[in-house]
Amino acid sequence: MKKTVKVVAAIIENNEQEILCTLRSPEMTIPNMWEFPGGKVKDGEDLHTALEREIKEELSCEIAATEVFNENVHEYEKFIIHLVALKAKLIDGEPIVSEHSKLVWMQRENLKSLVWAPADIPAVDELIKE
Repeated sequence: MKKTVKVVAAIIENNEQEILCTLRSPEMTIPNMWEFPGGKVKDGEDLHTALEREIKEELSCEIAATEVFNENVHEYEKFIIHLVALKAKLIDGEPIVSEHSKLVWMQRENLKSLVWAPADIPAVDELIKE
């Protein structure tokens, strides 16, 4: 039986209405694909706290997580991901890449030009329609 992993992802928008997108490094699972930044939810941790912690660890900036934007379950070859994407506001600092290969700020209508991790695609589609 495959393990289900609960993951949170941040939909962070800047003042120009661009969305923050991060490229998974070659060393990560699901390498070289774009995603919304975030990570695993620890046991007993609420979604907002998990996302704020993950963004601080991964991107060295502070966010305030707001409402759940999209939620879906995607089955990969070796595991199942339960991905909860939350809207978030940048409150301190600028995102700096450490674990990822790259980050870009992108207009909604251009999001589909990137090759997304399959679990992130439902949130991408919803953002484009928003």
